[in-house]
Formats: sequence, structure tokens, C-alpha cells
Amino acid sequence: MEARKTSAWSSNYVVTDRGREITTWDKSTWKSGGEFTLEGRRFRVRSKIWGSKYTMVDDSDTVVASAERVGRKHWTVSAGGQTYNFRRKSFWSSEEEFVLGDTRVGSIRKTSFWGGTVEVELPGLTPQLQLFVLAVVLSKWDAEAAAAAASSSGGGG
Repeated sequence: MEARKTSAWSSNYVVTDRGREITTWDKSTWKSGGEFTLEGRRFRVRSKIWGSKYTMVDDSDTVVASAERVGRKHWTVSAGGQTYNFRRKSFWSSEEEFVLGDTRVGSIRKTSFWGGTVEVELPGLTPQLQLFVLAVVLSKWDAEAAAAAASSSGGGG
């Protein structure tokens, strides 16, 4: 799966799977979150306060998946009675690794430092769960970029 920014100034992404467009991640005006439609079903992703916990709900507001400890070195996603483990590759890297035990089995990573393209390789996860993880990671990166911009401007009240 691959996600590509719709424009240099947008935080929305078109998501393709093997070259076929499957959805658009529509970042909401909310601080962290947004929505996407997959196979006719709409999913909304929202962050709890501080952005360390995310949930994904379907059209009927049923929680389909949740992510805990986002932004930490090790974090988890739960869905369908399963827990999936992720870890930040390194403090300096924006890459997030999907792990089983200590073994890396997949990742989400920017294909270039400045580029608006993100590669999603999460074998064994359903497309909707892969999109949830992508949405969480994109939201985390947006929050980190906003925090860095705020601290470098010397601003803050």
C-alpha cells in the first residue's frame, strides 16, 4: 500500500494498493484525526487528549480498533480481539516498525525526507486496519511537525 499527499500544501493522502486507488485519508480540521471510506464503509479516526490514544469507529459509531501509547518507542493496536505491536525504529527516524516478538515483519515509512509519499507494508492486517495504522502514524507525524514548528518559532504562551 502507498499513500501520497494530494498536494504539497495538503495533509490529505490518496491511498493506493498495487497501483489501484482504494481511498483518501481526509485529515479533519480536528487536531488529530480524520476519516476514510473503504469499500463503501466510512471510518472515523479520533485522538484522545495528548494524542497517545486513538480510536477508529465505523458508521454506527462502533469502535473497530484502538491504538495505545502512540508516540512512545513501543505502542500497540488492538482490533478483533488481537493486539499488534509497533515500535519506532529510532529516535531520529520517522519509520514505524510492525513487530512480532522482536522480529520486524513490516513498516510504515516516508519514502524520502521531503516527499509526500508513505510506504505501508503491514502483512497480515486487513486493509481497514492497515489504513487505521496509517492514519495514526500520519497524525503522529503531523503533531510532531507542529510541535517542532512551534518550538523553533520561539512562540508559545
